[in-house]
Parts: sequence; C-alpha cells; structure tokens
Amino acid sequence: MQGVLTGFAVIAVVIGVGYLLGRGGHLGDQGREVLTRLAFHVASPALLFTTLAQADLSVVFSSRLLVTALSTVAVAGLFVVAGVARGWGVGRTTIGALCSGYVNSGNLGIPIAVYVLGDASLVAPVLLFQLVGVTPLAVTILDLPGEGDKGPLWRRLLTPLRNPIALGSLAGVAVAAAGLRVPSPVMDPLTLIGNMSVPAVLLAFGISLCGSTMPLRGPDRYPVLLAVALKSVGQPAVAWALAAGVFGLRGAQLLDVVVTSALPAAQNLYTYASTYGVGERLARDAILVSTVVSVPVLVGVAAVLG
Repeated sequence: MQGVLTGFAVIAVVIGVGYLLGRGGHLGDQGREVLTRLAFHVASPALLFTTLAQADLSVVFSSRLLVTALSTVAVAGLFVVAGVARGWGVGRTTIGALCSGYVNSGNLGIPIAVYVLGDASLVAPVLLFQLVGVTPLAVTILDLPGEGDKGPLWRRLLTPLRNPIALGSLAGVAVAAAGLRVPSPVMDPLTLIGNMSVPAVLLAFGISLCGSTMPLRGPDRYPVLLAVALKSVGQPAVAWALAAGVFGLRGAQLLDVVVTSALPAAQNLYTYASTYGVGERLARDAILVSTVVSVPVLVGVAAVLG
C-alpha cells in the first residue's frame, strides 16, 4: 500500500505547488502556456528519447505487452464509438480515448511498480507501448485536422516526423534497435532537459485548476464520466480477463498487468490537449477524477491479487 500512497503523494504535492503559483500569479498570465510548450516541444521529447534509447526492446514481444495493447485498444475503441455516435468531434474524441486507456506509467507507475510490484522494470512494457505506439498515432491524429486540405498528401503523411513528441520517441527506438550508445556529452544534457518534463506537466496542470469550476459539470460531463469509468474500471477488468483467461497469467504476473492497467490517466494528456487547443477541460477533469478514483481501485487490486 505504501507504493500507491507514495506515488499519489508526490503528484499531489507538485500539482499543489502549481496551484499556488497560479493563485499568486507568480508566473504571469502566460505561465501555464509557457510550461506546456516547454514540456511538449523540449522536455518531453528529450525524456522520451533518453528513456527509449536505453530501453530493452525485447519487452515488446512479451505477453504483458499484448495484454496492455489489447486492453488499451478495447477501452479506447469504446470511447471512439461513443464519440462518433454523439458527434464529439475528432480532436475531442481522440483526447477522450487517450484518457480512457493511456495510463500514468511514468511519474506514478514507476514508484508503484517499485513499492507494490517490487521491480520498476515491470512498467516498461506499458511505457514502451504508449511511447512508441500510442503517442505518435494520437498526436498525428490531432495534427491532421489542423492541416485541412492544405499541402499535398505526402506532407500530411509525414506529420509524425514533424511532431516533437513522436520524433523523440521514434529516435529513441531507432537508437535502441541499432544498439548504439549515445556519448555522455550528448546524453547528459538531454537527460537534464528531460528531467524537466514531469514537473513542468504537473505544475501546468496545477495552474490550470485555478479559477476552474468543479469537475463533472458543463458540456464535458458525460465524456469525462465515460472516460473515467473506462479508465478506472473497464481497463483493469479487461486486462484481468485477458491476462487470466487468455494468456494464463497467475500470481505476480497477473498482479503486474492489472495494477499497471488500473493506473489513472497520465498528466501529459493535458499537455497534448492544451497544445492542440481541443478537449482541455475533458482532459483536465478526466485526469483529476481518475487519479482520485484509482486510489481505492489500486488498493483493492493489490489486496485481492497481491
């Protein structure tokens, strides 16, 4: 239980600092936007590159990855169906689908993996799948509506190569796949810059809470409720069914995949929503509510399967 509480405490403190900064106006009127742009265009790409460049890509072929991928596709697909039926739009539906299945595998998943599962590397399959597969696809979809009919088709197909998040992820995978070792004079500055990513995202999220209305109100109420239900209940339930019923995982392996699937929506989803100017309140409320709801869910999963 300590790992769950520790992970949430770290996030809560940094978000709280961001909220106080916003209330005091210490970063000015553009503080949130500056932090968001810093995270999206500089810090997050550096973090993704340094993380993936040193990763063991053999986890891509593990059964845990298959469970993660299938459960993510299942809950995101359900949100997409609802979004199409309700006419929520491409960008808003994409953000909602991400909030339904994109887990906080970094700043919350790692401490929980250490304290609850006993091994930080167990979160690697989720982290790699999201960074390599989900993130480039999602930011490409978010980029395309802005292109409209401008430019030739080949330019639109190269959208992932013009997005800093996708570019950082793909470059890191290429380095790892080639077995290259990035020299320290190059890796150390990138690591230092990448370390700004999580604090910047959390601070920007905290600032966004200043003057905001209570969650689960307004036009985004139903998309938020659906995203939170899919994230907090649907995804861990699907992961458990697949892991135990299809792949025959038991014991520690079963606990691993269900715990990681029960993690709340990642804070960097708000960065994507803010950067593209779509679904910002949906992302903010879904992240906040799913984080609160995931506390008893994670405690229950650890108690039942641990």
